Amino acid sequence: MTPSSPHESNRADLGKDPRRVSGMFDQVAPGYDRTNTVLSMGNDQLWRIATTRAVAPRPGQRILDLAAGTGASSVSLARSGAEVVAADFSPGMIAEGRRRHRGIPNLSFVEADATALPFADGEFDAVTMSFGLRNVDGPKKALGELLRVTKPGGRLVVCEFSHPPSRTFNGLYRFYNDRILPVVAKTVSSNAEAYDYLNESIKDWPDQRTLSAWIRGAGWADVAYRNLSFGIVALHRARKPSDAGR
Repeated sequence: MTPSSPHESNRADLGKDPRRVSGMFDQVAPGYDRTNTVLSMGNDQLWRIATTRAVAPRPGQRILDLAAGTGASSVSLARSGAEVVAADFSPGMIAEGRRRHRGIPNLSFVEADATALPFADGEFDAVTMSFGLRNVDGPKKALGELLRVTKPGGRLVVCEFSHPPSRTFNGLYRFYNDRILPVVAKTVSSNAEAYDYLNESIKDWPDQRTLSAWIRGAGWADVAYRNLSFGIVALHRARKPSDAGR
């Protein structure tokens, strides 16, 4: 995939064409992490800590961080001493991650399609994906690919936007996303239209129980989730059955 040219639309839509989504992320890569921190009011850092703790990386393990973006989540995992592969389908994000984190020896960056991962069966002790499954054209297929590249007994952690169970809080959250987020995005982002897509994709994304069912349907066991930030985000966990592939 190649980045969008200046003459093409820099905004993805719910069709989630891989080329358009990749091009959109290419264009926001340099300021992506700063923008996310502003728009989430700092909660992105708390979500990253929760995800790292759920993955529980250890020295000697090999971990795949899919949809890693510029590698902020990957660095958090690599601090444990585990060997971390940061994979993303946006060349711009991968290039920015390599530039920022080239001094970390146990962290590598790979351009990869979530629905056709360039890794061997059973290659990773744990796989994780933060705020990326929602952008995949074929999320169920991606969950199957993550299962394939995970060792029997290995772990899955997916951190993704979800739907607050409280009707009152959900109303406030929707007001923020619909009225406040677009205004802030125009101020702090180089591509405010990308965050219009973000809002649309969150609305369109299934709730916690539905995503859990998708994970279970892909072949994962011990599927569970817990809400973060009142359900704005849900942290999903699962395990590859020990007898899988035998």
